[in-house]
Amino acid sequence: MTPELLESPLFLAAAALGTLGAIFVLLGIAALLRLKPLGFALRTLVGLLLLALGALAGTIAVGIQGYRALTREDLAAKILVKPAGAQRFTATFEFPDGRKATYALAGDEIYVDAHILKWHPYANWAGLHTAYELDRVTGRYHSIQEERAAQRTVHALGRDRPVDLFALRRRYTFLAPLLDAEYGSATFVSADRPAALELRVSTTGLLIREPKPPQKK
Repeated sequence: MTPELLESPLFLAAAALGTLGAIFVLLGIAALLRLKPLGFALRTLVGLLLLALGALAGTIAVGIQGYRALTREDLAAKILVKPAGAQRFTATFEFPDGRKATYALAGDEIYVDAHILKWHPYANWAGLHTAYELDRVTGRYHSIQEERAAQRTVHALGRDRPVDLFALRRRYTFLAPLLDAEYGSATFVSADRPAALELRVSTTGLLIREPKPPQKK
């Protein structure tokens, strides 16, 4: 477990709910041993409900790891594009955490997409704000015919995690009351020349552009 996860309000809530749930289940078992079926039923139901809520909070806490909170326009990565032949180029990504990766791509343009989760305002108290995770990078052709027939290259940008919250939301509806929207965003630019680019993300989606020159004092 990461320090970020251990300090998450959702993880703390999950631990508290799980502890209370376990206590109520034990109290229910004790009531059963004392031949009090009503007390057993009520305490066990409350305990199971608390355990279920704790499991839900824990699932969201683990699933949100890897997503970056988005409150403004943020730098998602620096990209160095280098042509390597006809409709071939490499793209070196430098992420905010210092990680670097280079990908060989085919096409006329570099295309990047991401997953974005937008939470309802009442979920913000638990530390859930609009967040994003880069998903993949691929090469894109100008021509639709080439897009259909030419070599396709795609690489994953996201990291493996025990819980994929984006996939869970698409599969199950129980997260709908918490999420206002979940969607993908993509952007692409020409890769026909060497270029240093910035991949930025805002609440409206992704964009790629050349960095602004430093202002002279």
